[in-house]
Amino acid sequence: MTMNLTTTSFPLRLTRGGEGELYEHFRVIVDKGQEPVRIDKFLFERMQHSSRNRIQKAADAGYIHVNNAPVKSNYKVRPEDVITLMLNRPKHDNTIEAEDIPLDVVYEDDVLMVVNKPAGLVVHPGAGNFHGTLINAIAWHLKDMPSFDPNDPEVGLVHRIDKDTSGLLVIAKTPDAKTALGKQFFNKTTHRSYNAIVWGNMTEDEGRIEGNIARDPKDRLRMTVFPPDSEIGKPAVTHYRVIERFGYTTLIECILETGRTHQIRAHMKYIGHPLFGDERYGGTEILRGQRSSTYKALSVIVLHSATVKHFMHEP
Repeated sequence: MTMNLTTTSFPLRLTRGGEGELYEHFRVIVDKGQEPVRIDKFLFERMQHSSRNRIQKAADAGYIHVNNAPVKSNYKVRPEDVITLMLNRPKHDNTIEAEDIPLDVVYEDDVLMVVNKPAGLVVHPGAGNFHGTLINAIAWHLKDMPSFDPNDPEVGLVHRIDKDTSGLLVIAKTPDAKTALGKQFFNKTTHRSYNAIVWGNMTEDEGRIEGNIARDPKDRLRMTVFPPDSEIGKPAVTHYRVIERFGYTTLIECILETGRTHQIRAHMKYIGHPLFGDERYGGTEILRGQRSSTYKALSVIVLHSATVKHFMHEP
């Protein structure tokens, strides 16, 4: 196989003799103090949406390169290696375009807006969802505001919720607003509460869940909980309060001290009360362990971002 550099522009594009062009999709430079480790394991720990099996298949196909040369999955990485994922298609253009998508605006002024996102709507464009997202809808809604650029990270979403979660999201229209709101979220001076239906009859009227959250090593699309003193993952605290009990299920309010990925979903599974309808975290199975066919028709998780308080305008 011959390999010739055809351009020095980023992303890198290579040609392989008789096999067409390859385009750079991912790049990482190995730290100087890195110990030798298989490249498939090294990349698995750094590519959130890829399984180790997919990485191995990419290596077998000649798509994993080290210092501009393809390697096999058993290659041991060395300090300062330049590792790239080279695929036979161009990287998708991530430019956010305005799209006429219905938007439920519950509050709006000159510097911010609050929208009520429906369950099932992806918040931000990403792998497999490059169009039809909430951000595309916001870009359309604010298309007549010259100072708002949906591709500018200094404006836009202040926080996020999962695709299958419904509820309130705050959007900053100006850089000053995003900075001020971001500080409030960081300093935990905002109040965020979620309503959720969970499996089981919760006996305590209220409680506190503390446990570090990290990606599940067995399922990269799921988060799992580790003890607070384990030094694994990020610290997370969820407070809950029972609103109403229905026998097999309970309606609760959750208040977050932290905002980790899938925090409520992971914490509720951790204490044995997964969210109703949350298949990834066991929420489509009755607590006795029998899969529920009666409720299988419910295609969304019952989790709603109910309140976001204390985003006062700051000078």
